[in-house]
Amino acid sequence: MQKYSWLIGVDGGGSGTRVALGDFNGAELTRASAGPSGLGLGIARAWQSIEDGARAAFTQAGLAFDWSRCVLGCGLAGVNNPDWLAAFLAAAPPVAGLAVESDVYTSLLGAHGGEPGVVVALGTGSIAAALDAHGVCRIAGGFGFPSGDEASGAWFGLRAIVWAQQSLDGRVTPDALSRALLAHIGAADRESLIVWQCAANQTAYASLAPVVLAHRDHPFVAKLLAEAGEAVACLISALDPEAALPAALAGGLGQPLRDWVPQVVRERLRAPFADSASGALMLARREGERLGGV
Repeated sequence: MQKYSWLIGVDGGGSGTRVALGDFNGAELTRASAGPSGLGLGIARAWQSIEDGARAAFTQAGLAFDWSRCVLGCGLAGVNNPDWLAAFLAAAPPVAGLAVESDVYTSLLGAHGGEPGVVVALGTGSIAAALDAHGVCRIAGGFGFPSGDEASGAWFGLRAIVWAQQSLDGRVTPDALSRALLAHIGAADRESLIVWQCAANQTAYASLAPVVLAHRDHPFVAKLLAEAGEAVACLISALDPEAALPAALAGGLGQPLRDWVPQVVRERLRAPFADSASGALMLARREGERLGGV
């Protein structure tokens, strides 16, 4: 009797969760999305989002959902915190198998099809990883919000909100950027902005990134974009100083930031073969093979 029937790849971050449902052999059947499952937002919330996404995928495929027949491969933000990871594993439902790695590892698997390469994952947060010919994975960045995660959505939002602050007290002239930022968060004055900031988390700041990118010709935004491009290049160079490996940008901000990466590094970039959810499905397949499948 088979130990499992289905493989589930989970790509979980601070803004959302993407679930890829695969059959016994790892062939992708369908996808679904759910709320955030980055571990920094809470373990119970992470598992609830994963279950919501899995149930939705099973419904789309016309299949009956049963955790006990599933092997999960999860690429999640926040697993580099051992306490969060331990709590996540302890709270796991009765699945047939579970493999958990950083979301950058599954991005790496997806981007290069499991082959050696470098990837910079740019979403709500950011992190970079390289896989060498011996299967060794090394990581750069990813120290987390608010001090790290350079060039991420939250990084942009945290810096852009400064422009909105200064527009309210006259340090800069109110303009289209400041008005768009304030409108997005529903703040009309100093007090309402402070209230928003007191409640804002990484996800809230990352929600400002599309507003920032929509004003890319603004001088303040142009400086942020240039700084982000340099940060991406620095991550790649730290992991592959000899420029010997193919490199890719992944995540929601990967493509938008590509043109801001310095040319000498940009020339090495190639489009990812697949995304982090596909990499997570690959991780699930490996775990299924390890279990033996029968």
